[in-house]
Amino acid sequence: MSTSLHLIRACAATSLVLGAQTTFAQSVSTSSVTIAGVADVGVRQVRNEGQTARNTVINGSNSTSRLIVRGTEDLGAGWSAGFHLEHGILLDTGTAASSTQFWDRRATLSLAHTRAGEVRAGRDFVPSYVAWSRHDPFSYVGVGSSSSLVSATPTGPIKSAFGSTPATTVRANNAVQWLLPAGLGGVEGGVLLAPGEGRASASGLARVIGLRLGYADKQLNVSAATTRTDNDLTTTSGHLQDTTLGGGYDFGIVRVSGALRRFEQAAAQQTNLLLGVRVPMRSGEVKLSYNRARFGGKVGNTSIDGQASSQLALGYVHDLSRRTALYGTVSRISNSAALNAALSGGSGTLVKGGSSTGLELGVRHNF
Repeated sequence: MSTSLHLIRACAATSLVLGAQTTFAQSVSTSSVTIAGVADVGVRQVRNEGQTARNTVINGSNSTSRLIVRGTEDLGAGWSAGFHLEHGILLDTGTAASSTQFWDRRATLSLAHTRAGEVRAGRDFVPSYVAWSRHDPFSYVGVGSSSSLVSATPTGPIKSAFGSTPATTVRANNAVQWLLPAGLGGVEGGVLLAPGEGRASASGLARVIGLRLGYADKQLNVSAATTRTDNDLTTTSGHLQDTTLGGGYDFGIVRVSGALRRFEQAAAQQTNLLLGVRVPMRSGEVKLSYNRARFGGKVGNTSIDGQASSQLALGYVHDLSRRTALYGTVSRISNSAALNAALSGGSGTLVKGGSSTGLELGVRHNF
């Protein structure tokens, strides 16, 4: 009797252990957390017309240096939950990219279904930026980046809407998005809403409404997007409208892309044109882009008609492995008489109508 009782207890204990192991294995197999990132550093020389050349150690010119923590959990029946956190790093100084936002690049939590799509909340990219940046061969970073001509420095719609405060030309805080599910025959897109929460521009707060719709397959991709921003600086003059239309095609031996982006605020307009070429090589890639910003209309009583800046960039990325690459880029910005757009890192203030030339060499490692 005693032996039988001990046997029953042993079997029960074994069953409990096996059950716990099975539950643990199921938990492990249906959820994951990943720590990843990018380390990118290089050297740059920028020469602004009328100024001496300046040499600097730079960060994130092929891909922004960052720390990424992300995770997913399979909830069953097609449902999943996930989070994505990205912290920007200035590798040249070892400091954070933002002094006010630790997860400055992205901070989102999402709930998704294979047929219903994904609902995502937090700080994330706005639709117009997503549709624009995918066509930039230089990924919106470095001396070749199209971001050099998307700024609040020149008198125009972006400066009128944001001044020196954080802009929504790339990201928005407090956003809620719905993204279309995969499996729609290549159709993609989404809707973004941010309530504004007082719309204090100095704190990076704005009411944002955005929409993106496109199509993508292995060769062709086209998309259109628009983003509307209202903050305390646009209360009387009117919202900023940011609209993008772009497309690209992969011919195998070369990938070409083009995009138009138009900013409108009150009576002022800025229209950017981006043309890109990417040529895959045996151990790398050659990149070429042309970027132009043209202004029109008025800011207050000041006419900005006919003002324009253009940028030409050429670069090469040489892969040392699947994770590590060397890169080099040369770029030049030219301005019409009233503008002085310049590459980041130059000395002094560029004279109006002048040119800015830059060269950079660096190394990038994904981990």
